[in-house]
Parts: sequence; structure tokens; C-alpha cells
Amino acid sequence: MSDDRAMPALRILLSDAARERVGAVISSAMGPRAHCFVAPRSGVDADLALVTRDVTGLSTKHAVLPETQAFYDAMLGAPSLRWVHVHSAGADRPVYVELRARDVAISTSSGANAAVVAQTALAGLLALARRFPQLMRAQRERTWAPLIGTGLPRDLAGQTAVVVGWGPIGQQIAAFLRLLGLRLVVVRASAEPAAADIETLAFEDIGRVLPRADWLLLACPLTSRTRGLLDAGAIARLPRGAHLVNVARGELIDEQALIEALASGRLGGAYLDVFAHEPLPPESALWGLDNVIATPHSAGFSDGNASRVIELFIDNLRRWLAGEKLLNDVA
Repeated sequence: MSDDRAMPALRILLSDAARERVGAVISSAMGPRAHCFVAPRSGVDADLALVTRDVTGLSTKHAVLPETQAFYDAMLGAPSLRWVHVHSAGADRPVYVELRARDVAISTSSGANAAVVAQTALAGLLALARRFPQLMRAQRERTWAPLIGTGLPRDLAGQTAVVVGWGPIGQQIAAFLRLLGLRLVVVRASAEPAAADIETLAFEDIGRVLPRADWLLLACPLTSRTRGLLDAGAIARLPRGAHLVNVARGELIDEQALIEALASGRLGGAYLDVFAHEPLPPESALWGLDNVIATPHSAGFSDGNASRVIELFIDNLRRWLAGEKLLNDVA
């Protein structure tokens, strides 16, 4: 029988902040297996890495701040790196693509913030349905403008919502929408029914359902199949007055075509938490459109997320040490 204590110490790359906060928890999960924590610096080597929220901070995949880049460089420069666990639900940042090309296993924290993102998507839908952008504009202008004067909002019950993506976020969104009485259609990786009573299509067939979509909610990962899923032609197939909610990735959409459809009034409105380029440039027309709610990729932020991420990481750490399949492994 092998003695874990006699094996070479596993080197775990994590930030100083994460080591202070969860180092003891990780050590407890390691049991007798020899290990040490290494900080992100030039020339460091590591066997596994934990990318916590403090690492990415205010960086985006398009604008990486120096402190984030230092951690990325440490991972890319670690010849022994075999596994990286990421705090986010997606792993489409270039650094993870490059690591995967080196056969480094990447696992995500999909599900950790699913309820929070779904709640935010629902808030965006309700705000648009109840015309909060219009009402808040009137508030800023100190104008008494009851909705009865501009046409009554439609009841949500009976409208059709198309949910794109059937992971933890998409499923939670769908549960909320069904409670509100919306008809549900799911677009996912395959046409296998999401449930016995849910119409389901594959990503490539989304055009068939768009003409019926009162609400289109995007909650799918960014992959070669979903990038540009809503091009200009697809957006044109949406019915006049349709609304869009995007809590997935900005690259799913032809953003200029979306801007034109919103500015012309052909689309009723959009709640957008993600964009083709982040941060959203100050000159983007999306900032100023009256029928758009734009938030800075914040749909999943909550004070409980960090602990849920660590729970997922610890679960995967035990699996990894035992040679078992990782949860949320990026194929």
C-alpha cells in the first residue's frame, strides 16, 4: 500500500487571499497527502490551481488587469500543471483554451451561482414586462406618467418564452417562468426533450421557434455551436415587440444587428448583462437606448457564491486525488 506522506508534495497554486481564507479547508481535504501552496510568480511550478474570484477581480476576458495576468502567466508557465478549477460557470477565456490545448483538465463551478443568475434574469424579464425603464425615466424627469397613458403591458401568462441552454441556470429560469404561466420552449445541445411536456430543439434549429418567441432568454455556454447563434437573420425572425434577456455570453449575438432592432423599436426591449466586448465601450449605443437595461456582467454576484465554489472545488479535489472523473469537467 502506498504511503501518501511519502509521495512528492502536490503544489497547489492559489492567490494569497484564497490561501488565507480557505487554505486550512483545502489542507483538511488533502488528509495525509503531502502538499504545499505556491503563490503566482514567475518561474513557479504547480500541479493544480484554484482560480478564485479575487484572481479575476475586475478583469474581463477582453481587458485583463496586471494582477490577473500574473496569475494567468503563472499557470501558463507551470510545466507540471495538470488541473485547474475555475470559480466561474464558463471557461471560454483564452487562458483556459490555451491550457486545454496542453491537456490540462479544466473544471468549472457551474451551478454555484445558478440560482442567483436565474433570479437576475427573472428580475430583468419582470422589469421589462412591467416597463420599469419607462417608469424610471419618468421618475428621473419628475413626470407623473401612469402606464395607462401609453398602453397597458401584456399579461405574462400565456406568452411564449424560449430558453436557450439547459444547464443549472436554464433549468432554474424555466422553473420561474412556468410559475408565472408562460409557455416554455427549450433550445439545447440536443433535441432530446428537456421534459416530457417541454418542446425541445437543438441549437441549429433555433430559427424554427424564433417567430413564436415573446421572450428569448440566453443561458447557454459559448461554444463553436453557439457563437453567433443570433445573427442578423435570426434576430429578424423574432416577432415585433419581442424581448431578449442575455445572462450567457455577448458573443452569442450579432450586437450591431441587435442595436438596430432595438433602436428601431422592432424589438420591445432587452436586459443584457454580457456584451461582445467587455467592459462595454462608453460609445456603445446600448448605454443610451430607452428600452435596454444594461448591467456590467454582474448577474451572478452574491455573497454566498465563494463558499459554494469552494465546496465544489473540495469535492473535485477528493475526486482528483482518487483518480475519479471531475464534476463540471470541460470536455
